Amino acid sequence: MTSLVIRQKAALRAARRWSSAAALLEPGSPQAVGSVARSYCARMEQDRGLLFRQLFESVSSTYTYLLADKESKEAVLIDPVLETVERDVKLIEELGLTLKVAVNTHCHADHITGTGLLKKRVFGVKSAISRHSGAAADLLFSEGDRIPFGRYSLVVRETPGHTDGCVTLVTSDQSMAFTGDALLIRGCGRTDFQQGCAQRLYDSVHQKIFTLPGHCLIYPAHDYKGQTVSTVDEEKKFNPRLTKSLDEFVDIMNNLNLPRPAKIDVAVPANLVCGLHDV
Repeated sequence: MTSLVIRQKAALRAARRWSSAAALLEPGSPQAVGSVARSYCARMEQDRGLLFRQLFESVSSTYTYLLADKESKEAVLIDPVLETVERDVKLIEELGLTLKVAVNTHCHADHITGTGLLKKRVFGVKSAISRHSGAAADLLFSEGDRIPFGRYSLVVRETPGHTDGCVTLVTSDQSMAFTGDALLIRGCGRTDFQQGCAQRLYDSVHQKIFTLPGHCLIYPAHDYKGQTVSTVDEEKKFNPRLTKSLDEFVDIMNNLNLPRPAKIDVAVPANLVCGLHDV
């Protein structure tokens, strides 16, 4: 009798474990995907004390990233867009954060940056961009500079090629890299305008991004296919352009024949003055 009770209890425990894990074991199920994503995000914030939000602007397909120290509440905002500044300010206020720096990964050609308007809306925030961009900002940074927020910081890696002033911002533990337009998910930024150079871009990605740990998460400035994140290892294996030889890459980039960005004549002059043009 005792043996039967033990077997029944063991079976009950196994059933409960199976029930809680069923969604994860069902390939492709929405429950599996959602559970994994929620579990990862919750674990990352709990373990590291780092608040992270990925935001999206649909017209230019631009990602804006909010990072904050949950203890000090100091925050940075990467690649804000003019049209979504009010959304970003609302979120920052709701979360009780103090925005310290609004930084651009480069001088964008497809949208006007939100840094200028943010400086008007949020007291004390400073704008930042590479000193090689030719743009005005409160903070002009170079290779190896750090952008601190509370106990955390972003380390600047210069990754020119799409433009002269492109940078990749890497968390100090090298677990996350915000690559701007230098490296996209299964792609890269174009090199046919704004000081673009295919060879420089190839060298930048291979020397400054592909040398990061393989598990480092890649967060680009844009995505046009609904993708949100990649890793260094994934891009080294599957990026259809940057897995080629240098000569093959240059040939690909020189023959893309892409249309001129619709907003370039407005966006670039505005972004050279911190996005304050006609704001």
